[in-house]
Amino acid sequence: MPAYARPDTLTDALQVIADGGRRVLAGGTDLYPGAGAALAASVLDLSRLSELCGISTDNGLRIGAMTTWTEIAEARLPPALVGLQQAARQVGARQVQNLGTIGGNLCNASPAADGVPPLLTLDAEVELASLRGVRRLPLTEFLQGPRKTALAPDELLLAVHLPPQALQGQGAFHKLGARAYLVISIAMAAVRLATEGGRVADIALAVGACSPVARRLTAVETALRGQPLGDLSGLIRAEDVTASLSPIDDVRATADYRLGAAVELVRRAVGALA
Repeated sequence: MPAYARPDTLTDALQVIADGGRRVLAGGTDLYPGAGAALAASVLDLSRLSELCGISTDNGLRIGAMTTWTEIAEARLPPALVGLQQAARQVGARQVQNLGTIGGNLCNASPAADGVPPLLTLDAEVELASLRGVRRLPLTEFLQGPRKTALAPDELLLAVHLPPQALQGQGAFHKLGARAYLVISIAMAAVRLATEGGRVADIALAVGACSPVARRLTAVETALRGQPLGDLSGLIRAEDVTASLSPIDDVRATADYRLGAAVELVRRAVGALA
């Protein structure tokens, strides 16, 4: 078995991954820094698989797993995806955005992955494939913990799907780090707000870098639905934001600081849209 495989078709790629012992290479922005000596292991390079690239309409939107952050940031997308595009512009530096892919970001499963909170507000599902067939999972079920996903050893992530109902409204993303760019998030918040008749028709909120995986804030969403537009941020209770979160102390911030930051970021994001 050659150490490096770069198949031309998805069928061939699925056969290679089914044979086992492969590290999957998409953009490489997570694989190369984290692999160390393990980089000498056998690699499956997905860069020739055109069916994993690009954004298309498919009863909603389909974002291929090999679509780069630059492509997402520069695409003409519904306003509901503004938050995802704002996050795309803050993933590392421009060089990282040119190579890094949405699928690689999800499979890396970092608690501080910038793309995850906006995708949660868009009710994202992932499409997974193996020689056994294709299945779809909600992103909330796919991400199981730090560096842990529901991806089987013989599966590849093909695409992210966004349903039609999640493409309504306006999105936003707010991130706190030690500086503006090239930084791992201390806390981040994403919101998607749809209005009707001067009231909140629908709202989705998510916070990242404050739990083993990013979390939807269902208590806050319930409290804000149906409320008149205006000072919505004043209706957001700190205890409703923090109820779903379980941050840790690390070199970037304490758990208590993260909780306070999450509350402030959520209020700012909602207030700006309202």
